Amino acid sequence: MGLQREPFHRVYSAPEPPSPKRRPRLLVLLVAVVAFCGAAAVVFVLMPGHGKDAASPRTSPSGGTAPGRTTEPPSPSGTPSPSETPMQEQTVASLPKPCAMVSGRTVGRTIPKARRDESANSTFTTCTYTAQGPRFRWLRVEVNLHAPAKTPTPVQDAEGDYRASWTQAHDAPLVRTISLRRQRGIGDEAFRWFKADDGQPTVVGEVTARFRNVLVTVSYSEQAAKGAADAREGACLGTAEGVAREVLATLAHF
Repeated sequence: MGLQREPFHRVYSAPEPPSPKRRPRLLVLLVAVVAFCGAAAVVFVLMPGHGKDAASPRTSPSGGTAPGRTTEPPSPSGTPSPSETPMQEQTVASLPKPCAMVSGRTVGRTIPKARRDESANSTFTTCTYTAQGPRFRWLRVEVNLHAPAKTPTPVQDAEGDYRASWTQAHDAPLVRTISLRRQRGIGDEAFRWFKADDGQPTVVGEVTARFRNVLVTVSYSEQAAKGAADAREGACLGTAEGVAREVLATLAHF
């Protein structure tokens, strides 16, 4: 019979708390990535310029529009905007009475005690002043209106009328042309013509001027002694020009 072992009594100790479970490494990495992306989104939103109207075009550093964006096409090259378009040239709409375009003072100084004859319609008027007495003097004002109500191109028509008058002056019958030249500063365009009547002791200083859509012709005639016609050029043309300027000033108000 063998020896009996004495029972071994183990001292009791409280169980240790269980250690926390380990998180899977992949889950930890995923959480870190999500947190980083969220922080980047916040920074992007707070960047200057972000959040503006998405419809506004972005420009490249060279000043052009970035690809993928469109803007309103520019106006054709050389075409002014409405604010830059010049106003259409104003035209004369009607004519005053034939003998109302020259003041009584001018007539009295040029043709003392003149007899007056006139004729008129809506587009053509004439007024003739003739001296009463032994010394012949004569003044005629002729105005031709190219009315806007009767033609779509009144100014161009007046320009054609002016050119025709200039051409006719170069080949006028029954007169001897002493001088014929263009003159600046009278209306839009003008020429002065000094001539002597063939077979008559008279000379004529004539000024033809275009003002917008109106053609004005002023003729002043007087007697000239034999051989003295050329010497009256300055005086006759000066008289005709002074009257022409007065007529143009009157037409500017019509």
